[in-house]
Amino acid sequence: MIRPPLRPDEHDRGRALGRALRTARGPRSLPDVAAEAGISPETLRKIETGRIATPAFFTIMALCGVLGIDPDELAAVSRPEHPITG
Repeated sequence: MIRPPLRPDEHDRGRALGRALRTARGPRSLPDVAAEAGISPETLRKIETGRIATPAFFTIMALCGVLGIDPDELAAVSRPEHPITG
């Protein structure tokens, strides 16, 4: 199945999601968080940098569990117009 190219707003949301996850990870190492979530460090790196703009639902749920963040709150802060603090 060929996926249609992402729109600019979808790329913006992906970058905002990545920033929110990076902020939530704090000082924890990327490899440690990735291992706990059951994903590769490269996958987490790509999500945090916005190179994977639309990660799989179960990947995000695993990261929320490991990072102790509510999925609804993550969705709210993952809007590009929402200010990310931290």
